[in-house]
Amino acid sequence: MRLSCLCAIVAVAAACSDPSAPSGRTPRITALPRALSSGEQAVIGASNSFGFNLLRELDRTRGDENIFMSPLSASMALGMTMNGASGQTFDEMRSTLAFAALPSAEINASYRSLIDMLRALDRTVDFRIANSIWYRTGFPFEATFLEESKQFFDAKVSPLDFAAASAAPTINDWVKESTNGKIDKIVDGPISDDVVMYLINAIYFNGSWTTRFDRSLTKPDQFTTVNGTAASISMMRRTDTVRVAETGDAQVVELPYGGGAFTMTIIAPKPGKPIGGLVSSLSAQSWDAWVAAAASRSVELYMPKFTLRWEALLNDPLQSLGMRLAFQGDNADFTRMSRTAGDRLYISKVKQKSFVDVHEEGTEAAAATSVEVSVTCTCGPQVIRIDRPFVFAIRERLSGTILFLGKIVRPPA
Repeated sequence: MRLSCLCAIVAVAAACSDPSAPSGRTPRITALPRALSSGEQAVIGASNSFGFNLLRELDRTRGDENIFMSPLSASMALGMTMNGASGQTFDEMRSTLAFAALPSAEINASYRSLIDMLRALDRTVDFRIANSIWYRTGFPFEATFLEESKQFFDAKVSPLDFAAASAAPTINDWVKESTNGKIDKIVDGPISDDVVMYLINAIYFNGSWTTRFDRSLTKPDQFTTVNGTAASISMMRRTDTVRVAETGDAQVVELPYGGGAFTMTIIAPKPGKPIGGLVSSLSAQSWDAWVAAAASRSVELYMPKFTLRWEALLNDPLQSLGMRLAFQGDNADFTRMSRTAGDRLYISKVKQKSFVDVHEEGTEAAAATSVEVSVTCTCGPQVIRIDRPFVFAIRERLSGTILFLGKIVRPPA
């Protein structure tokens, strides 16, 4: 079964009254515990804009595929990496992540305060953010860079023997634990000799709908795919008061979790309108306008029940968005990451894996993003085996005079 978008079919009921909340409902969260700083607002806006840009770029080559990614996870993993970049490499990374000219100090401080706020916002929702850095034991990374990752991203920073068979499983075990078992592998082993660091973000979410769907109302139904064909699906249904909007060529539905701080926002093209057009029109401005237009109404809501696992290598989309030098072994500048070897470091791979399960009780979702940093040459001893026929000479080096010259094609007796 192929879902081209999160789809909600909303029929507005005749009555628009707001039924009283049932007893035992989680107290509604109506405001943040404090006002957002200007830096936090900028970082949130940047992460959202980066997400829309990345979705459009992914959709360009995956127009007929499902996509489920975490812009926040990718932004955090790349944000940690950006702290090690200098010069044009830094400028391209900051621009691609949509931070404009925001100073790195403000980006770092705002990310740290947002991490703390999001973790504690709704105790009825299980929401986790975790960061980690794993680096090859003995490689000369800057202590300042590693300390900033601990301070601003609350990252676990660990040296690791990348040559050991246990290296990749150790990193994957951390990812598995941080995503409650939903992402069990992000690093393939054995680890290549030129890889010297992994910077990883993991996000986990598990929230119950503020108003749950009745399982007995879930029925087999039809879903019209991106190609216009019909596919069978389990469709959930409920009649409730939710925030909806009819705007332009789209329908907007907001379904809150727990106390209402977290929500699923669905924007579906109206029947007959292509999903590609909706994706191409996504921007921070259009998104804000659509969400602002939503108002509480009584609706009969039909929504798919589904589970999706997704993964992608993000190298090409990120380079298309402008992050080019960071991937070029001969041109990347990561001297803030390592003064002695930073001119030979580059991003070799950005990988994201994700999971989502949407069901009658709520939603469980997880994502992990790994930024793999490599060095343009191996820093260990080169292994040379003269185990085949060879030519050799005995010479006087300063004058270049060859005294003896020969070849060996088999071991002498």
